[in-house]
Amino acid sequence: QVQLVESGGGLVQPGGSLRLSCAASGSIISINVISWYRQAPGKQRELVATITSGGSTNVYGSVKGRFTISRDIAKNTVYLQMNNLKPEDTAVYYCGVAGTPYWGQGTQVSVSS
Repeated sequence: QVQLVESGGGLVQPGGSLRLSCAASGSIISINVISWYRQAPGKQRELVATITSGGSTNVYGSVKGRFTISRDIAKNTVYLQMNNLKPEDTAVYYCGVAGTPYWGQGTQVSVSS
C-alpha cells in the first residue's frame, strides 16, 4: 500500500525558512511525478511544485524564486525548501501523485509575527 507522510511544518516568522519532507513508501518517487500542493482556509488548492521521475523540477506561481523542490531517492523522500516565507504562504501543504488517491495527510505551515 502506497503511503506518503508529510512533516516539517510549523510556525515561522515572515522571512524565515522551513523544509517540508514527504516520505513515501516503496519506490513511488522514482516512477511518478510528485507534487506539492497547498490549501489555505477559504481558498482553492494551489499547485506549488513538482518533480518528475527523471528529476526535473518546476515551481509555480508566487513561490517562484523562494521555494525549491528536491528528492533523495535512497530515502524515498521529496523535500520542499521554503525560504523568505510570507504570511500569504500560510496553508496546509500536501504531497502526492496527481490523479491518484496517493496523498499525504498534510502539514500546517503558519507564517506570522
